[in-house]
Amino acid sequence: MTTGVRRRMGVEERRQQLIGVALELFARRSPDEVSIDEIASAAGISRPLVYHYFPGKLSLYEAALKRAAEDLASRFEEPHEGSLGGRLLRVMRRFFDFVDQHGPGFSALMRGGPAVGSSATNVLVDSVRQIAYDQILSHLRVDDPPARLELVVRSWISLVESTALIWLDGRRIPRAELELKLVHDFAALAAVSAAFDEEMTALLRHMLKDEPNDGPFTDLAARLISLAS
Repeated sequence: MTTGVRRRMGVEERRQQLIGVALELFARRSPDEVSIDEIASAAGISRPLVYHYFPGKLSLYEAALKRAAEDLASRFEEPHEGSLGGRLLRVMRRFFDFVDQHGPGFSALMRGGPAVGSSATNVLVDSVRQIAYDQILSHLRVDDPPARLELVVRSWISLVESTALIWLDGRRIPRAELELKLVHDFAALAAVSAAFDEEMTALLRHMLKDEPNDGPFTDLAARLISLAS
């Protein structure tokens, strides 16, 4: 956390400092519990000076959220190399890195509250979901997704969010287990849809064709086969 002797900063430098301080505090406690006085103290400036750069706590929160949203969205970016299962697993590890580092802020954002109920914050959250959706379609090499595929991908993104929130409430399941489970969940959702639709069947075969023997999708198939034996 930033503390110490005051020094003269430019307008944008000071704004970025305050956003960084706010994010550090929001990572430890819900934004609703963090006061402007705390942010000012941590930044080493007076409360009135905070209001010189941001009209109020909500505007500062929205600015901090914008930076966090950009960071979170970047976690879904992954080179188109290797199997799809391996790519998704790397994405989930980066996603849970973010959740782990910004637990209270992530939880407050997804569950809603007085500090996060503005239309601006809702737009930012939706933009992260859309970026995640677009990234998944990119890896599937699909430009115009059929309705069933859209349902699978958007349902999976919602599942990722809800799983992260449940995990934050006590961390009772090992994180690595959840990361792998969510990759398995994506394959399972696609498989159920493929059982009823030829287009999804072709897509599932495409997903699995480059899967290595030690990949997460192959691991799931082996586990399911063992259940039926």
